[in-house]
Amino acid sequence: MSVRVGVCGAAGRMGKTILEVCNDTDGVEVTAAIEYSESPMLGLDVGEVAGIGKLGVLISDDIASVADQLDVLIDFTFAGSVSANIKKCLTSNCKMVIGTTGLSEEDQAQIKSASEKIAIVFAPNMSIGVNLCLKLLEMAAQVIGHDADIEIIEAHHRHKKDAPSGTAIRMGEVVANTLGRNLKECAVYGREGITGERDKNTIGFETIRAGDIVGDHTVMFATEGERVEITHKASSRKTFANGAVRAAKWLAEKDKGLFDMQDVLGLR
Repeated sequence: MSVRVGVCGAAGRMGKTILEVCNDTDGVEVTAAIEYSESPMLGLDVGEVAGIGKLGVLISDDIASVADQLDVLIDFTFAGSVSANIKKCLTSNCKMVIGTTGLSEEDQAQIKSASEKIAIVFAPNMSIGVNLCLKLLEMAAQVIGHDADIEIIEAHHRHKKDAPSGTAIRMGEVVANTLGRNLKECAVYGREGITGERDKNTIGFETIRAGDIVGDHTVMFATEGERVEITHKASSRKTFANGAVRAAKWLAEKDKGLFDMQDVLGLR
């Protein structure tokens, strides 16, 4: 039996890519497409909007009206929309894959609370390669993290609204947690002017926003005489869409609970 998937932000760049991957994936059926209430795409066939041919699914602005047609909702929309979407999914007992970044602590607390009733995969980056890198970062931090200066450099396209990226922050959290540090206390976001000597216990972040860069992340462990760099470069949004659809299929067998891509990929 196919997993019935709905896509929030279906007419956006990421939404269209997710739809394309869903359409190409066995065991997945697109049964709902959601856009904001003022979208000019409302009422159109989402397959034609995404350029993959007619799917017989019309774009709607109301999750509640299509909830009975869904098993899993994939949400890569804006931080301001996620809270309302969670409430609607709770009401209809619909599972969620959430890839939205820039969420507040309050938003994340809401996700955790909702996961007590529905199954949710929440990850700032759905890429399989990025999540493999998170495991490698944990290993590197264990081996040389206490002796190294650690810097995280990330680059994205000019349209990205949050900085540093959710992926960069997650990378910092993995390293900090492994070293027994609190990222909120040791993170340094950019440097300017006379900053003084580097505090060895800090984790630095540098952000680049330019052109159409899909997403580049590098974590540098620099010691006297050598450095180790773990890098991931995304050349297509399809890498994130592939992970999200994989997560949706995996989630179909879960009743409730909060999971991330490490769970989906069996990297725990």
